[in-house]
Amino acid sequence: MIGTDLALKTRFLVLHDYGMGGLWWWVRARSAREVLETFAWVEVVTDPETVVWRAGDGSLEEVDVDAVAMPPGLDGLRAERDAQRGRPGFGALADREVVYLRDDEDGDEPAVYLMEIGSDGRRIRQVELGEDGSVLRSGPDDWPFNPPAVDLFDPELVDQEISSDEFEEWWVRARPVIV
Repeated sequence: MIGTDLALKTRFLVLHDYGMGGLWWWVRARSAREVLETFAWVEVVTDPETVVWRAGDGSLEEVDVDAVAMPPGLDGLRAERDAQRGRPGFGALADREVVYLRDDEDGDEPAVYLMEIGSDGRRIRQVELGEDGSVLRSGPDDWPFNPPAVDLFDPELVDQEISSDEFEEWWVRARPVIV
């Protein structure tokens, strides 16, 4: 599925990393930013070794960002992004190198997570505020996987933003996670 204005577009390697694996595509677009604005929960992979490896593979579907139909997986990610676009806060956090967020989890063991997030949506550091009053800190060496935790274009994240000072105050108070 290739569009008509190929001269204006470049082929980008795109990954939807869901933790235990990922879905990959070649996407023709005018910029990496256009890819990220068009599809939720994806990243444009620029590591030269990975790009060469996937290019030599020959098995990835190639799609134009403007195509009407998308392959399975990518179609849902475009639909999700389309639903977000135009809402207040869409993309407000996308151009930052580091973002600090507060995520109130609901579940069997409620906890609040304070996260330092990089520009790729992956956690850099995290503080867990336990319901029992415990305060634990962790980093990439403590996590077996570190897929993107957030999509920085998501307009709902704006309401979860905290200051770097608040994050650092909790980080200093927290005990390291014992793995």
